[in-house]
Amino acid sequence: MSVAVEGTVSAGFEPVAAAFREAFDGEPDMGAALAIVRRGRPVVDLWGGVADVRTGRRWERDTLSVIFSCSKGLMSILAARLVQAGKLDYDALVTTYWPEFGEAGKGGTRVADLLSHRAGLPAPREPIPRGALADWDRIVAQLARQEPLWPPGTAYAYHPITHGWLIGEVVRRVTGLSAGEAFRRYVAEPAGAECWIGLPPAHLPRVARMAVGPSLAALTALQEAEARAAGGTDWPGIAMTLDGALPRELVGPRDHARDEVGSDVGAVADGEGFNDPAVQVAEVPGAGGIASARALATIWSSTFSAARSGHGPLLSEETIRQATAVRSEGEPFFPTPPPWPRWGAGFQLDSAARRYVTPTGFGHDGAGGQVAFADPAAGIGFAFLTNRMEAGDDRRATRIVDALRRIVTGTVVDTVPGIPHDEGAKSI
Repeated sequence: MSVAVEGTVSAGFEPVAAAFREAFDGEPDMGAALAIVRRGRPVVDLWGGVADVRTGRRWERDTLSVIFSCSKGLMSILAARLVQAGKLDYDALVTTYWPEFGEAGKGGTRVADLLSHRAGLPAPREPIPRGALADWDRIVAQLARQEPLWPPGTAYAYHPITHGWLIGEVVRRVTGLSAGEAFRRYVAEPAGAECWIGLPPAHLPRVARMAVGPSLAALTALQEAEARAAGGTDWPGIAMTLDGALPRELVGPRDHARDEVGSDVGAVADGEGFNDPAVQVAEVPGAGGIASARALATIWSSTFSAARSGHGPLLSEETIRQATAVRSEGEPFFPTPPPWPRWGAGFQLDSAARRYVTPTGFGHDGAGGQVAFADPAAGIGFAFLTNRMEAGDDRRATRIVDALRRIVTGTVVDTVPGIPHDEGAKSI
């Protein structure tokens, strides 16, 4: 059964629309949206599928979705805005803004270390219970007193959830605003985008329900089995779950595919993790952002191009240069097989692990298949969101980006000048 795709696509971008449709192949219960803004103008705005498989609710034009670690890209834009305004310095000690953070040998940690996953705090040494996800003060105090897993600044490993609280507390100390309020004021409103870190409760009915697909279910089951067999402390697993607050897949309940790999589906309560409305309204800036694809693409386009709201670019060329300088690359502290990502000041940079349209791209992907980025050389703001969470060799967004690259540059991975003219949009 084919999935109906709605929306508009500008002339010349039809191959991107075809790649979006192909993402639904074999996935009748999937919902997704794709938005591409080119030099301030929307050229692709598509959506389709199911927003909630339990009720059959369709994915509509105004459907919102949890964006997981794409949230880190948004917090990195916010940090860059504060650097640009002279309120924050990447090279300053964290204790300049957050004195308590200097405990347990962390006094030499710099703001850039927090952003580039070099802080040594990817996982809590003390479990964080489910009910504490919304308790900002408790969590940041725990991180401030914690001994790091390695000397800060000497190595990197991905901080999947704690990243947001670490830079978010610096933002709070600098601005006097919560991370979500600062994001609204400095990023979302200037870009004219419906995007939140801490969703207003009135918008909860618009949020798609996330579902764990077979590949993600199999991967997390394998990781759990390997961790049990190895013994010791499973720091990467604790980094994802906070040792109690979240399921390893980040959402629940697990779907029936989980049964096939031998896990206890009944152990996961309905609405767990980022499917829980209480978590969606909380400020969890490492993974809890909520937006439409249209809003995300607009924000990323607005980093380098004038926003449709009339606001100028969010970031200057010099700010982007500073923010995208490589700060972490190569093999991480916890060994994982390549390809490895590269990181700037919180931004995921173009690498073999995540290709953009050109090497100038910067953004962030998210659990389950989410991808959002800016590509200044190509003039592109991009966002793909889906509620069918997969893992491993998930090519859905990659195929779309590949199609976009061929249109924009005429190549698979290299960039050449020239972008096709916009001949207007048509409905599909």
